[in-house]
Amino acid sequence: MTRMNDPRSLALLLAATLTVMANATISPALPMLADQFADNPHSDDLTRLLVTAPSLMVALAAPFAGLGVDRMGRRRTLLAGVVLYSLAGTAGLYLPTLEWLLISRLALGVGVALVMTAQSALIGDYFTGEARGRFMGYQAAATNFSGFAFLAIAGIVASASARYPFAIYGIALLYLPFIVRAVSEPTAASAPEDHGVEGASSWIYQLAVLCGLAFMTMVTFYVMPTQFPFYLRQTDQASPATAGFLLGLLTLAGGFAALAFGRVRASLGQAATPALGSVLMAAGFFVLWGATGRFGFAVGAALIGSGFAFIIPAVVAWTLDIAPMRRRGLASGCATTAIFLGQFVSPLFSQRIIDQWDFRSLFLGSVILLTAQAGLFAALSFRSKKRLRANEWGLK
Repeated sequence: MTRMNDPRSLALLLAATLTVMANATISPALPMLADQFADNPHSDDLTRLLVTAPSLMVALAAPFAGLGVDRMGRRRTLLAGVVLYSLAGTAGLYLPTLEWLLISRLALGVGVALVMTAQSALIGDYFTGEARGRFMGYQAAATNFSGFAFLAIAGIVASASARYPFAIYGIALLYLPFIVRAVSEPTAASAPEDHGVEGASSWIYQLAVLCGLAFMTMVTFYVMPTQFPFYLRQTDQASPATAGFLLGLLTLAGGFAALAFGRVRASLGQAATPALGSVLMAAGFFVLWGATGRFGFAVGAALIGSGFAFIIPAVVAWTLDIAPMRRRGLASGCATTAIFLGQFVSPLFSQRIIDQWDFRSLFLGSVILLTAQAGLFAALSFRSKKRLRANEWGLK
């Protein structure tokens, strides 16, 4: 079992900073990009898709990346993903048209799929038991703290040019030499089978449920990076720096919450932890629904970020717990598909609600969806505890 002070742990944390919030890095620049390409008749939709277009490719590519991880090796897949991520991400600095920007974002998605599936499978191989849960919390913290830094920097540089935030993706090239040295290919002997699910159909069924919940979480969470900057513009608080700060606060709050994830999961359990996260996210959207100024926006963003930090790490850790080692790449790919498909669908779904009603209706709809999700997680928690008590009495 890998320790936290092992260089491999640091390499996986660095890789994690490239994944979940990668798409949102350019969010503070979206209104300016829309203005820059105002002559394009589809500018409003296409500029929003610049954030989530990578998610479409991740969703399509992740299952194949997962199969590649299982067959070709974790390390090779991870390194290829880091290189592609840096090249495609920085292409936005110089590509001349909105259509070419969109193509580069699709290529970025392939890079993210390779990185995320390989990185998740390596976590399953390097860690086991409670150590895996703690590391998932540290990974979420690293993702959120880096997201805060990236979004804050993006908000500042976007004030000078809508293109400058694309330079942030070049950080992957700085990570690459260390990842090359630190990451090793695991073997069956170094990654014991520690899952507790018997039978192929059982773990696949659980995986399908978990992927559905991850999808629902991302549909609601990605309302923030894709629609929130436009809501701020409507409320006359449209500064890219303001949008960057509030979206950065979203991830900063999530980072601090994620540091407690391991202890919370150990205390509440596998299902009650994401149930708590869903309640916090619902509360955050409820605050946004009633907020009229920056303080309310900040509180709502902090609650949403904190709740999110308890859901996705819990779902991914749960997925790794139930999957056999030889199928961890595939399981990771399916979870990655669900997460990023939710990101891609989010603006398509939310924009229709905004067009039909308004932003506040979108926030209220998110409250309802997340409350239902919390109830579903709570039901899973109750079922898990009931099964555990039955097992203690020798029942089935």
